Amino acid sequence: MAEFLVGGDLEVRRLGFGAMHLPTEPGCDRENSLAVARRAVELGVGLIDTAFMYGAGANEELLAEALYPYPDGLLVTTKVGVSVTESVDWKLDGRPEVLRNQVEAALRRLRVERIELLQLHRVDPETPLADQVGALRELRAEGKIGRIGLSEVTAGELARAREIVEIATVQNRYNLLDREHEPVLTACEAAGIAFLPWRPVMWGDSGTRAEIAAVAAEVGATPTQVAIAWLLGHSPVMVPIPGTARIPHLEENVAAEGLVLSGAHRDRLDRLAPLPG
Repeated sequence: MAEFLVGGDLEVRRLGFGAMHLPTEPGCDRENSLAVARRAVELGVGLIDTAFMYGAGANEELLAEALYPYPDGLLVTTKVGVSVTESVDWKLDGRPEVLRNQVEAALRRLRVERIELLQLHRVDPETPLADQVGALRELRAEGKIGRIGLSEVTAGELARAREIVEIATVQNRYNLLDREHEPVLTACEAAGIAFLPWRPVMWGDSGTRAEIAAVAAEVGATPTQVAIAWLLGHSPVMVPIPGTARIPHLEENVAAEGLVLSGAHRDRLDRLAPLPG
């Protein structure tokens, strides 16, 4: 099992789990969600990603119900910085007082005294970046969070944030067919920052689907496993967090960690999406 030191000191397995798709409403679907979360831990997944935005905290409560008391070595990371309006629409909100309140609420929902990795869900353009990461720095100094991450940032925003506080992770959209944030990944590699790609699997048009399926058939794997294995081999700081609400799909995703693609296969896959610029 390949591992990565988040923030330089917190060891996690390089294949995580995104909890966004887990239903939280009472009933059979919720019971299945609890089973999926527990199965992820049984399979050795060491990082589970959630957020306040996923059900206004309901996803955090679901994970606590499923997994608390958390086993040693499990990192549950959450995100703040998005608020719900009176019309029940979501909006970016990085005001320091909002971030602080959301962190306090997340601590209660997750049943912990400290969130080991807290990520800013998005940069709020209406609040100075220094105020947003500065608020998280203060919360870290108070011992309420351990490490700070960012999500959907540019390389420039990452650089400016790092002038204010140490950044442990970046969570941007990235996959085999969507490499828009390659410059951000490059910056993370240079700084030893974990890169958590959300939407790590995407299929594109019929031509790209056919090529991925052909590689999968040649290596005896599924197309999903090929897409995840490509990510793991593409960069040493990559920590994919594929999500699902089905145990068989979860097990398929985790098994991708053992798939090694040849140089020839990687070359074929690399040609499926152009690099930015």
